[in-house]
Amino acid sequence: MSNISIKDDEVDIVIGALEPDLTYFLEEWRPVFSRFHLIIVKDPDLKGELKIPEGFNLNIYTKSDIDRVVGSSPISFSGYSCRYFGYLMSRKKYIISIDDDCIPARDSKGGLIDAVAQHITNLTTPATPFFFNTLYDPYCEGADFVRGYPFSLRTGVDCGLSSGLWLNLADYDAPTQALKPENRNSRYVDAVLTVPAGTMMPLSGINIGFNSELVGPALVPAFRLAKEGKFRWETVEDIWSGMCVKVVCDHLKLGVKSGKPYVWRKERGSAIESLKKEWEGVKLMEEVIPFFQSIRFSEEAKTAEDCVAEIASLVKEQLGPLNPMFARAADTTVEWIKLWKRVRAQ
Repeated sequence: MSNISIKDDEVDIVIGALEPDLTYFLEEWRPVFSRFHLIIVKDPDLKGELKIPEGFNLNIYTKSDIDRVVGSSPISFSGYSCRYFGYLMSRKKYIISIDDDCIPARDSKGGLIDAVAQHITNLTTPATPFFFNTLYDPYCEGADFVRGYPFSLRTGVDCGLSSGLWLNLADYDAPTQALKPENRNSRYVDAVLTVPAGTMMPLSGINIGFNSELVGPALVPAFRLAKEGKFRWETVEDIWSGMCVKVVCDHLKLGVKSGKPYVWRKERGSAIESLKKEWEGVKLMEEVIPFFQSIRFSEEAKTAEDCVAEIASLVKEQLGPLNPMFARAADTTVEWIKLWKRVRAQ
C-alpha cells in the first residue's frame, strides 16, 4: 500500500461472525488486520459468547444492537446477512468484507496475499468499464493500454466495487457443489479486470471491498425469506445485491473490478443442505437476470440512493406480480434506503 494515498483510518474491515470462536480466523489475519478498525457483527441467531483474541481495534455488534438500530424495520440481518449491518454501521470511506471461513491465501510464489491492500489498490486506481483492455488492468505494474484503445477513455473512472476471489473452496452454487463435491480451485491468476459496462456478474460477499461513499447503499439485503417457511436464501441474496450494485455503477459511470485479491476459503456446510435452502432462489434468479439487464434509470437518478429507490419501484411493478417474494424485496429495499439515511444522519 506504500504507493496508495490512503490512511489506515479510512478503512473498516467488516466480519460477519457465523461461528462463536474467531480466535483462529483473527490470528491468521493478524498481520493484515491489526492496522485497521474491525466491525464484527454476530449472527443474531448464533448462541453463546464470541471468542475474540486481544490486540485488535474493534467494535462488536450483537442482536441487541441490531434490534436497537433497526427497530420495527422488516429487514433481517440473520445468517450471512449480518455483514450488511456492518456496512450500515461503518463510517469509513472504504469497507472490506471477508467472511470468517476464510484465511489469507498465498500467491503462485508462496507469498502471503494482503487482501486489504489489494482491494484498496483496486478501489483507488481507475477502472475502465467502457472499453475492454486486452491486457486487463492497464494501471498495474508492467502493463498499459494496448494499441487501438481510445485515448479519450484512458483516464478511466472511479472504481466503486472490488470483487475478490477464492482459492480452495470456490463460491459454487449448491447444485454445482452437489454434482462436483471434489472440485477445488487451485488456479491463482495474477490479474484484475474491469467488468464491462452493461455486463452482469454474480457477486459473492465472501471477499469484497467497496467505496461506501459511492455505492454503499446499493449493497441491498433484500432478496430473502428470513424466518418464513423452510428456505433461507442468504447466498442468493448476495447475487441480488451484486446485480443492484452493478447496474448502479454502470449508470453512475463507476467501475467494478474482479480478480485479485484471493483468500483461502475453508470447508463449511453440506452441499445437499445448501441445495435444499437455495433451490427455490436459484430458479427465481432466471427471472431476475433479464430484469436487471433491462433497467434504465431516469436522468434524475444522480446518487446510489436515487438508483436504489428506482430499482425498488421497478421490482414492485415488473417482478412483484410474478412472485410475492419480489414484492417483499421491493418493500425491504425501500426500508433499507430509509434506514441507511437515518443511520447516516445520526
